[in-house]
Amino acid sequence: MSLQEELLTDMKEAMKEGDKQKLSVIRMARAAIKNVEIDERKDLSDDEIVAVLAKEVKQRRDSIPEYEKVGKDDVVAELEEEIEILNKYLPEQLSEEEIQDLVEETINEIGAVDMSDMGKVMGAIMPKVKGKADGNEVNKVVKERLQA
Repeated sequence: MSLQEELLTDMKEAMKEGDKQKLSVIRMARAAIKNVEIDERKDLSDDEIVAVLAKEVKQRRDSIPEYEKVGKDDVVAELEEEIEILNKYLPEQLSEEEIQDLVEETINEIGAVDMSDMGKVMGAIMPKVKGKADGNEVNKVVKERLQA
């Protein structure tokens, strides 16, 4: 079953169960996918859909600290719930240890030695972790490794 079909099936299921939160998140995700399809004038593959969903998750993660600063705990909880629902459709996320191993492997492949090689390392590693790890997390690990 394709990711589009899975989203549609889950949306129908959420309607039947009366799960308004899940229904809302899935509708939003399908709308985001549809917008990209319209912009690019083509049907998206599962990998492209994963990229759209990962972007939606990232937007929510990036918003959480702002809402925490102003004490909007209810909004933070809602965003975290939305992230949890969207993560169901994303590939399993890499652990910190797996990210560190990939960073080490990539640095050795490229022969990077210091921070001046940061761009090369990030350019090489991001396609490997696309949809499986947050870019900010990967960036942090690469920085730590290159500064050591």
